[in-house]
Amino acid sequence: MVELVDDQFANAHLVRLIFNSSTGLVFLVRAHCRKSLARLSYFSARKNIPLARSDFHDAKRQRVTAHPLSVVEVRSRAERDTFIKFPWRIYKNDSAWVPPLIIERKAFLDREKHPFYKHGDAALFLAKRNHKIVGRIMASDDPNYNALHQTNVGCFGLFESIDDVDVAKALFDTAADWLRRRGRSEIMGPIDYSTNYVCGLLIDGFEHPPTLLTAHNPPYYARLIETCGFQKEKDWYAWWFSKYPEPAARLRKIAETRARKEKIIIRPIDLKKIDEEGQKIRTVYNQAWEKNWGFVPFTEAEAEHMAHELKPLIVPGATLIAEIGERPIGFVIGVPDVNVALRKINGRLTRFGLPIGLIKLLYYLKKTKTGRLIALGVVQEYRRGGIAEMLVLRLMDEAFRRGFTGELSMTLEDNVMVNRFIEAMGAAKYKTYRIYRRPIAS
Repeated sequence: MVELVDDQFANAHLVRLIFNSSTGLVFLVRAHCRKSLARLSYFSARKNIPLARSDFHDAKRQRVTAHPLSVVEVRSRAERDTFIKFPWRIYKNDSAWVPPLIIERKAFLDREKHPFYKHGDAALFLAKRNHKIVGRIMASDDPNYNALHQTNVGCFGLFESIDDVDVAKALFDTAADWLRRRGRSEIMGPIDYSTNYVCGLLIDGFEHPPTLLTAHNPPYYARLIETCGFQKEKDWYAWWFSKYPEPAARLRKIAETRARKEKIIIRPIDLKKIDEEGQKIRTVYNQAWEKNWGFVPFTEAEAEHMAHELKPLIVPGATLIAEIGERPIGFVIGVPDVNVALRKINGRLTRFGLPIGLIKLLYYLKKTKTGRLIALGVVQEYRRGGIAEMLVLRLMDEAFRRGFTGELSMTLEDNVMVNRFIEAMGAAKYKTYRIYRRPIAS
């Protein structure tokens, strides 16, 4: 039995930037606070940083010329900042939205530092009408995905738009054109960079705030996307645990009996050996998910990046590795939901040059009692050995002992074994995320 969050945990810049700037929390020391503030000074000095801009473009900007609507590729730092801040307009009346940390978004779009750009490429676009921003989109190309699946598909992600079909169509057509010129014949999404990052369009459960590293969007986005010719490709589910499951004791006996037969050891992650542990998790993930829809293997660079970005947030008792001898065969990662605290600071760690947002963030993080199980994987030959069940049960023991409730996500709609297990544990399916796909016209 195996399930893994849709590969999103590599996109954890948020975790590092938040916790590197904290004191007295988890595994941090005061020196990290000075390091974070130095980063903030770097950005406030208005130095240029590399943007997530395509290296594959014409000499002139690409535009959709239907006046007064135009689409322009992001080139400058100012345009990058506009791209990042546009969602504040879309979600100004959405009480469930969690403003992203602006400094994290800048890091995510830094093509010299983000590991995706070691093998892939992406471009950002802004839609304008009468000099006003009305939408945005990212187009991305992951050669590793296409080589593995023998496909010819690119992705769109970071899509935001006013409720206007013309705007959405212009954005999707521009993204498709960028992919067409790279030789791609299909486009799917929403997928930020690749399926190893945030994926999916929320199609139900809009009233619930997004948890760490999951998507949120207005209900009308599905209508815009479908009107522009996209069709459903795959759904993912998110589940909510509100109380300790009654069947846990019975399931634990069954799982423990199976695990003993295999001489399996389940242990907490060793944060002192984070590079080595990260590569073990990468090994299990790449084996466990190789036949699943949407899978693309983590590269070594992505695994190293993920491990260091997540390290400050990891609670060893909620991040476990299963081994037989020296061989890793399974893992689970559960983390506190940072989004609960992020809702309080509106995307900024500083105000008027003072770390007001940072202080509020740390205050609310200490009060957070919700979490997210973001990753679970077991190699195929041991999926019926009770390992996944034991990993989940031990994580839940730790979480409920600390007074936490939370989300398990995301599971594929056709992963029947895992979905049945989660339902048997008393969880409620409370959100659905969808990936769309359409051909790119020649």
